[in-house]
Amino acid sequence: MKRLTTGNAGSEVEIFYHDIGEGKPVVLIHGWPLSHEMWEYQLNELPHHNLRCIAYDRRGFGQSGKPWSPYDYTTLANDLKALLEELDLQDVTLVGFSMGGGEVVRYLSQNNSNRVSKAVLISSVVPYLRQTEDNPDGVPKEQIDEFVEAIRKDRPHFMHTFGKQFFGVSWISSPVSDDILAWTQMLAMEASAKATIDTMRAWSETDFRQELSSIKIPVLIIHGDSDKTVPLEVTSRQAAKLLPQAELKVYEGAPHGLFFTEQEKLNQDLIAFINS
Repeated sequence: MKRLTTGNAGSEVEIFYHDIGEGKPVVLIHGWPLSHEMWEYQLNELPHHNLRCIAYDRRGFGQSGKPWSPYDYTTLANDLKALLEELDLQDVTLVGFSMGGGEVVRYLSQNNSNRVSKAVLISSVVPYLRQTEDNPDGVPKEQIDEFVEAIRKDRPHFMHTFGKQFFGVSWISSPVSDDILAWTQMLAMEASAKATIDTMRAWSETDFRQELSSIKIPVLIIHGDSDKTVPLEVTSRQAAKLLPQAELKVYEGAPHGLFFTEQEKLNQDLIAFINS
């Protein structure tokens, strides 16, 4: 367990990261509102396949520093850049889950894929989640505003309810245990409330559509067709059309949190793609 310092002089932030295994480097970027620990079921498997896995906590989350600001995607991508440079990683595969897909795209578009040879977007918010005139199937701003107000009013309750949708839990389906729900809520509550709200604004409002055409490396896109948190049709289905070298894999019946519910299938697909 290690830390690096990123940011400008006078506004430095410590970024916590976990570095295990040997072989091709894989950087795992967690989703909202969790931490690097969401990757437990990948970190326990991928290193068996000659892969070096680095998973870090986004600023404001987990064990990383929790500044008041900023939490825009350019800042978050610069934190990722600092990590790659600190460890002098080359031939990297970036793996971004949910909002983590935004960091992948922003880093690649701003750094000409420097140090990175492949990327994976899982249940990703890319390319644009917000409902607008030219993106009519997106999420209405009013819905995000309601989420923000609910977080401000009672964050633990919001996370409890959100966690059920995250894993596709309903009165007729329970793909995860109550213990997994409790565990992920605990991870979510490690984040600062300010970071939780500000990053929600970032992943719901940032438009990556113009950036995708500049990404020339192979990109594997994985998304569940039962994702009620980040709808497949408005995100990954569109990203696959805009990325020059994209392969889309749709997991039938999978919810947003497929890193757990589809862990064996996901691990197999990651290992095959990275080692191909």
